[in-house]
Amino acid sequence: MNDPILTVALDRPAPGLTVLRAAGELDLHTVPRLLEALDGAAFDAELVIDLAGLGYCDSTGITALITTHQRAQAAGGTLELAGVTPELMRVFHIAGLDQLFSFRPGVDQADETQRT
Repeated sequence: MNDPILTVALDRPAPGLTVLRAAGELDLHTVPRLLEALDGAAFDAELVIDLAGLGYCDSTGITALITTHQRAQAAGGTLELAGVTPELMRVFHIAGLDQLFSFRPGVDQADETQRT
């Protein structure tokens, strides 16, 4: 059996903006990679997590995203999720998390948030 794979890349494309791109599977085994990468993020500014490359996300991954939102909020920053697939958006909607998170279609749409 292959180990689940998650790749993460942290970028600061502009002052006050941190973008973390996650691709692969976000689950119990890979969440530590996401959290480790987030340790380098500035939570007191704008943080965008690009999930367009995510093929799978379990409840552990969703919990990590909620925790990240709470960290950003406590630090006075913002968190937006970008590139959320329709399947994952449905899970967020069912759980009521579409009311917690802010969404944008992609990383490049800085001011275009959407709520589904």
